[in-house]
Amino acid sequence: MLPILFAAFLVSLLQPLPVQAGKYDAQFRQFLNNEVIPAARRSGVSQATLDRELAGLTPDASLPGLVGPGGKGSPPKVNFQAEFRSPARYFRDSQFNALVPGGRRLMQKHADALARIEARYGVPKRIILAIWARESGYGGAKIPYDAVRVLATQAFMGQRPEFFKGELIAALKILQNGDVSRRAMKSSWGGAMGQPQFLPSSYMKYAVDFDGDGKRNIWTSEIDTMASIAHYLSAHGWQKGRDWGYEIHLPNSISCTREGPDNQQRISGFVGEGVKRVSGRPFPDNELRQAGNILLPAGRYGPAFIATENFYVLKKYNESDTYALFVGHLADRYGSNKGFVGDWKPMKETTRGAVRNLQQRLEGLGHDVGGADGLIGFKTRRSIGKDQEKNGFFATCWVG
Repeated sequence: MLPILFAAFLVSLLQPLPVQAGKYDAQFRQFLNNEVIPAARRSGVSQATLDRELAGLTPDASLPGLVGPGGKGSPPKVNFQAEFRSPARYFRDSQFNALVPGGRRLMQKHADALARIEARYGVPKRIILAIWARESGYGGAKIPYDAVRVLATQAFMGQRPEFFKGELIAALKILQNGDVSRRAMKSSWGGAMGQPQFLPSSYMKYAVDFDGDGKRNIWTSEIDTMASIAHYLSAHGWQKGRDWGYEIHLPNSISCTREGPDNQQRISGFVGEGVKRVSGRPFPDNELRQAGNILLPAGRYGPAFIATENFYVLKKYNESDTYALFVGHLADRYGSNKGFVGDWKPMKETTRGAVRNLQQRLEGLGHDVGGADGLIGFKTRRSIGKDQEKNGFFATCWVG
């Protein structure tokens, strides 16, 4: 009997284990049936597409930042972020030195295509390449997630369920249109797709077929990727013939509290107050007649800039001063690979919660910080500076 029992035991080991249903699978299926599928049908997604793409779909509960079904639950604690830590880390030379050679090679490789893209959309090739580099390392970054599963999970248990439900429906429309297969439709864990990291709604509006193969392919076509980035920036107001901004020497006679796009004036006006480019060259004549504003991403603890309208178009791609500055600086370094002239000085690091508390205190004193959201944008920076000046200190426009 023992050999027979042992053989049976071995056979049992070779059998596949029963599939264990996930904790949220049943609730997730109910969510798809009751909320997603009816809304998708109303938006024009066919039943055949829904059956094909949603069959057997389960949530990916391992994604970062989830809060629970229905978007109910406590969001994960946010500690440090780039804006609160020394920007020297974000702008370290090693990153740019790694990206510049690849960008230069791609400029040569795609010289003809980039010339045609720039002619159509008015966006300089160096800006296009810098965004491509920042988003996916010119396509070299791993983008491993199933976009539909990610978007469905975020809609079911993420922090912005309605937003992601709309993005999920947009993704189903893309699959229905046949631009990409489900297998190839890869995204980040946040649902941003392909080499330019477009959300599905942005793909539908701005992705273009520029290589002429009949498909808007932002996953494997370098030419479609570059043209789609250019189309996005053009549609968001890129001003042809203007740069993103210029690093400057900001004299102490100009308070850092004058930062911000709502404090624009002609660049010639800033020159009259003593602002100079760090290169020593004058501002281009066409820029002198245009509006610009002071930009101080780290207050007086870092380099200073005059930003143009195009800087804020870059922010439409990612709502972050440091992101837009990274893109603009990388674009500049394709020409002369040199870092900022101004130093990132040692500064006090803080947390989002501490900044939120500071914002609430400043609001109580009558300052407009742009909302107590824990993000240290230009309104918060200059409010800090105004409070410093009110108390008799030289304004640094930074925490500490």
